Amino acid sequence: MLTRKQLELLNFIKDRMDSDGVPPSFDEMKEALDLRSKSGIHRLITALEERGFIRRLAHRARALEIIKLPDAMERPGFSPRVIKGDRSDPPRNAVPVEAIHAMELPVMGRIAAGVPIEAISEVSHHVAVPGSMLAGRGNHYALEVKGDSMIEAGINDGDIVVIREQTTAENGDIVVALVEDHEATLKRFRRRGNMIALEAANPAYETRVFPDHLVKVQGRLVGLIRNY
Repeated sequence: MLTRKQLELLNFIKDRMDSDGVPPSFDEMKEALDLRSKSGIHRLITALEERGFIRRLAHRARALEIIKLPDAMERPGFSPRVIKGDRSDPPRNAVPVEAIHAMELPVMGRIAAGVPIEAISEVSHHVAVPGSMLAGRGNHYALEVKGDSMIEAGINDGDIVVIREQTTAENGDIVVALVEDHEATLKRFRRRGNMIALEAANPAYETRVFPDHLVKVQGRLVGLIRNY
């Protein structure tokens, strides 16, 4: 069963494709559903894809295909309300949505922003990330945040963090750290001689200090996606 927002988005995509022959942009979908952030659209699109209603083609803008519709939408007389996107002229110097590069990143499960949890090794799903969020070359992946120890760094429970895979870090970087080869945590990195401090961004949590051979940097935070 689809949620109201999922159903509304699917109907909006179908309506736009029936009228224009192309899917709506993410900005148009965000405005049509009255969402504050495109990350909410990313989550709805992912949910529809996981349920087999739509399909995305990687590395292509607006590459959406409707595979099936819910039974209710196929019944005669069904006409849910669709909020039309604003088709007014774009502001001067606006960048066309079609020109913005996006990539699908694997979400490797949940990362603790609090007490470390077991190391993460399996892909749970994928998320579309703007290319501008990716920090140069190299592999990237995403993690869902669990806990509130990094809240004063603007990282909340349930956020998706985008991580550039690397094994080194500068003091002050927010990193994914593997502790004693079996626990992963998201913390601010500080080197103190031959010791590594993993600092929280919440006064309710203490800084944890380990010998440097017990801490392995798995990646550095380069972006964040928030759902409202």
